[in-house]
Amino acid sequence: MAVVFSFLYLALFIFSGLGVSRVLFYKDRPLVRVWLGLAFGMLMLIWLPALFSFIFGFVMLSQLLGAAAAALIGGVCWLVSSKKSLSVSPLKKELPFLIAGGALFLLSLVLLSSHTIVERDGALYVGQSTYGDLAMHLGFISSIAVQGTFPPMYSICADKAVCYPFLSESVGSTFYLFGTSLRFAVIFTSAFAFLLVILGVYCFFEEWLRQKRKAVFAMLLFFVGGGFGFWYFFDLLKANPDNLTRLFTAFYETPTNFVSNGLRWVNPIADMMIPQRALLFGWSLLFPCLFLLYRAAIKRQTEAFVPLAVLAGGLPLIHTHSFLALGLVSAFYLLRSFARREGKKQYYGYLRYLVIVLALALPQLIAFTFRQTGGFLKFHFNWANESDNYFWFYIKNFGLIALLFPVAFIAANKEERGVVGGGLLVWAVAEFIQFQPNTYDNNKLLFITFAFACGLVGSWLIDTKDRLMKGPVRNRVSIAVLSAVVCLVLFLSGVLTLGREYVSEYQLIGSDEVLAAEYVEENAAPDATFLTYNNHNNCIAALTGRNIVCGSGSYLYFHGVDYSEHEAALPLMYEQPSLYFDSLSEKFGVDYVLIGNYERANYDIDYEYFSENFTVFYQNDSVIIYSVD
Repeated sequence: MAVVFSFLYLALFIFSGLGVSRVLFYKDRPLVRVWLGLAFGMLMLIWLPALFSFIFGFVMLSQLLGAAAAALIGGVCWLVSSKKSLSVSPLKKELPFLIAGGALFLLSLVLLSSHTIVERDGALYVGQSTYGDLAMHLGFISSIAVQGTFPPMYSICADKAVCYPFLSESVGSTFYLFGTSLRFAVIFTSAFAFLLVILGVYCFFEEWLRQKRKAVFAMLLFFVGGGFGFWYFFDLLKANPDNLTRLFTAFYETPTNFVSNGLRWVNPIADMMIPQRALLFGWSLLFPCLFLLYRAAIKRQTEAFVPLAVLAGGLPLIHTHSFLALGLVSAFYLLRSFARREGKKQYYGYLRYLVIVLALALPQLIAFTFRQTGGFLKFHFNWANESDNYFWFYIKNFGLIALLFPVAFIAANKEERGVVGGGLLVWAVAEFIQFQPNTYDNNKLLFITFAFACGLVGSWLIDTKDRLMKGPVRNRVSIAVLSAVVCLVLFLSGVLTLGREYVSEYQLIGSDEVLAAEYVEENAAPDATFLTYNNHNNCIAALTGRNIVCGSGSYLYFHGVDYSEHEAALPLMYEQPSLYFDSLSEKFGVDYVLIGNYERANYDIDYEYFSENFTVFYQNDSVIIYSVD
């Protein structure tokens, strides 16, 4: 029943979003109209339950009120739009996208299904890309739903408020609250976001490039295109015949992600969208924003500024990098508008855009984002390049796209250069300013520049092939061969990476830990706090929604959380409990002590103290949990 209710709940928001789209975009063809409707449905799905949760807490009432608000908005829009004429176009015209986009979506579903806590013999398995971050996302989703605190606190550092863009997690918490499994909540919401991103990338390119085949090709470049990393593996075969086999077995040694060889430009599906929920949900709304921004700023359809502003205003607490990238592109287009003296109507459009965005985004930025990022900003040139010449680093990471971009830019007309200029500004800022402790994370901005580069290069390649095909018939075979070679070089690294990701499998949480987590979920208070080791794949934090004294520094440090005091308390309580446990357990509110394989491996535990002073709450072959009375 929970799954059925989840589908109905999502359908209501889709219905409402389509109603909004019928009012605002009734002149567009069905694919665009449906996609923008889904985007507004996503915005309401994320934000309306959250708004009520700020008032009532993250409880069922808030979710139902959010649904009621969406139904009211959608109902009014459907009534208002009933007399509007809607454009119709044959579905067969969308066939190239439906085939290519459908294949990408199917691949995404397969990876989501195989990489999201797959149960086998009682243990939970994930893929290469989800081994690191998924446990954190599971912890956010489960703790928000179980504890009901909103805005949420860190369950892995319980006295710290979450500044991370948590709405990308609370949208999954909604369905977990309905009673679905944690796995379903993650996959169900991620699949909806994936659909929107794939549609969004294609529709943005199609609006800009004005040809469906160019849009399809540019979309494939963005999602699958890669650099020259494949050559490293084939070249190294001379010294090591097993090198190609290692590509499919080693941990993060792929043609797009091999740090020791300076390969850092990862595949967006395997390494960004699958493991990073904030980016995934951010992109689901960013590309509709870029689409509407193109219409408003480049095509000067000023009526697009208002829906653009509403979508943009919801971005900061979903994905801050997407909001920043959109702001930079918008700023460039505004300067372009001034330089071109486009007139008062256009300037008033930008003013409406700015006022609405500030009204919606400033409260989020002040209350949450600035608290996290205030100490992060610093000058840093040359992104994640640690070993190569500046130009060679980008050539080998971007491949032919890097080599052909200058040619395509010179060949472009003035309008196309203006469009791409917004992406170049994003690149310039990201190349000189580091926005978070992990330098590598600036790729969340650089990928927006990459999208513009894919569009420009993809369009130029199609035009170049068309010009060559107008030559003598005897050259067409050569042109076909050349085209195949170019595509092989463009896509081979990405294909190999996706193949590696498909076959990857790692155990995230063992069977005994899963059994312990299930018992805790059924028998411990929702706000209970557990003393555990701070391993990233912590069964209590990931699966039960309960608190632990201190989680992994690989999460907390990069979120700007000062967890040093919490981390220092862990060995004191495990190894010298007679001296420190009483005072520290009271300070951190410890209700239970877990001793499992990670705790035994990392601490010299005083077993006698715990067995003599506390009662056993749960025990199996490798896990024992004591209740602190």
